[in-house]
Amino acid sequence: MQVDQSTIDPAEIAKFEAMAAEWWDLNGKFKPLHMLNPCRLDYITSQIAGEFDRDLTAEAPFKGLRILDIGCGGGLLSEPMARLGAEVVGADAAAGNIPVAQIHAQQSGLEIDYRHTTAEAMAEAGEKFDVVLNMEVVEHVASPIDYLIACRRLLKPGGLHICSTLNRNPKSFMMAIVGAEHVMRWLPKGTHDWNKFITPDELFDLLNRAGLEPVDRKGFVFNPVAWSWRLSDRDLSVNYVTASLNPGLNPGLNPGSTDA
Repeated sequence: MQVDQSTIDPAEIAKFEAMAAEWWDLNGKFKPLHMLNPCRLDYITSQIAGEFDRDLTAEAPFKGLRILDIGCGGGLLSEPMARLGAEVVGADAAAGNIPVAQIHAQQSGLEIDYRHTTAEAMAEAGEKFDVVLNMEVVEHVASPIDYLIACRRLLKPGGLHICSTLNRNPKSFMMAIVGAEHVMRWLPKGTHDWNKFITPDELFDLLNRAGLEPVDRKGFVFNPVAWSWRLSDRDLSVNYVTASLNPGLNPGLNPGSTDA
């Protein structure tokens, strides 16, 4: 499948292509994501349940919801969403990730629509979702504003957009670059470009310019003693996550962007 090239960064895609086979290795290059995943899922499921009035203790609480996991990788978020009853589309610009995700879903008895494509291509095709999960992707694209506009176009009116990324400050450089890549060697050197990290205020501005309405933000905080992650209302200094809504309006966009 030919994918839209408007915001993908070929160098960024190549990094994740090289690591594709390790997505489900708990001690491999994606160990940090496996460690973070329970905390991410706690935030995601509570936001979806709150917005769509779902009882997480019920069987298949997300039944009837169509969810897009953009930048799905090996399916670390797509699979839990499917288990909760949602109709899930997992999309990734790195072709090597898709067969890995498909095989693991089949082995897990899950039906997930995995596609080698981009947010822009899906938006142009008129796809619509109740929820777009956009986790740890925006810091890897060539044009964050155009990418976020595509994500907004993929949402139904009133749809929920959940976006996580990395803050840009000296602490995030020490932890995400020096610590994760050079000291702990959780990730290959060069996985992240600190200059492409986005502060919470910058991301809120981008979300607003893309036509989304930010409604929440929380920090993901790592505790090296307990060796675990937790959500924080205050500490957004390194990893953080936002929730925003599509008001269903035709927003005023930045002059350099287009929208259909």
